[in-house]
Amino acid sequence: MKVKMVKKILEANDRIAAGNRALLANHKVEAVNLMSAPGAGKTTLLEKTIRALDGRVRIGVIEGDIQGTHDAEVISGLDVPVVQINTGGACHLDANMISDMLQEMPLDELDLLVIENVGNLVCPAEFDVGESAKIMLLSITEGDDKPLKYPLMFQKSEVLILNKIDLAPYLDVDMEKIRSDAKKLNPDLKIFDLSARNGQGMEDWCRWLEDKVKSR
Repeated sequence: MKVKMVKKILEANDRIAAGNRALLANHKVEAVNLMSAPGAGKTTLLEKTIRALDGRVRIGVIEGDIQGTHDAEVISGLDVPVVQINTGGACHLDANMISDMLQEMPLDELDLLVIENVGNLVCPAEFDVGESAKIMLLSITEGDDKPLKYPLMFQKSEVLILNKIDLAPYLDVDMEKIRSDAKKLNPDLKIFDLSARNGQGMEDWCRWLEDKVKSR
């Protein structure tokens, strides 16, 4: 039966995710799972975050893409440990993929591991990969209907970043509706307004990450 098969896949994934989480905890590494639609700005945000936290937080990165190495090449230019996963068509990362890549990371030399998931607003939220927090990045250019159309991403995330707010004056988008609908789905959701391009809001986001690392 298809339903039983899906349940078995998710149960097996959750067991491996628990192992990943334990391994990261043993090495005192905080891990966040960065999720968004394609083109929302995950890699730009990650690049700016690594630069802002240089000398304060030791960061490693696992890059997930369907194919190609462009994003990993951008991040490797910042002189941080980075490994690339090509899913070969799968629309998300799973715990088994992360388990393999953790063997490649210098965990004793890290404070924070950022897992940049495949660009997709559905599947990444369904799979626990062993992270301590899911981070949802939404570009305001995607419109204000996304929380109600893709609720799971908002329900599963600890943080929502509204990116590209420098473009707000040029868009017909109701940012308060995004915030309100997201809060209805997840009252505990922490929301940051941010522009990775010009740096607006970066300080609050980086302070949250730094506090997360210190509390591990």
